[in-house]
Amino acid sequence: MSTDPSAGDAANDPRPTVIRLSIKEKGALYAAYIPLFAEGGIFVPSTQGYALGQDVYVLLTLPDDPQRYPVSGKVAWITPAGATGSRKQGIGVRFPADDKSRALKARIEEILGLRLASDRPTQTI
Repeated sequence: MSTDPSAGDAANDPRPTVIRLSIKEKGALYAAYIPLFAEGGIFVPSTQGYALGQDVYVLLTLPDDPQRYPVSGKVAWITPAGATGSRKQGIGVRFPADDKSRALKARIEEILGLRLASDRPTQTI
């Protein structure tokens, strides 16, 4: 999984931060996906400063899928450096309530299939 934030200090910039997140393996997608949000969400590893509720624009690439999915989400939680359980530092981005997000959630769940029922630890809630 790789990220590329395209902005400076995200928490102090009123414009949405653009993040490129490329998830290359299904295991990494499982660890990053947030099914608990009604419209879905994704964990983005980052050392950048973010604020809860901050607008972010994620260009998401999924495993074995050449399409890039644009998501205008909001920061729903922040995992700080040194978090318990060996969790990576980063942010949880909640997808918006729109048709594109519902389609993306369905696509992610299609890719993950039976893995969704796994009890393996993730980077999310």
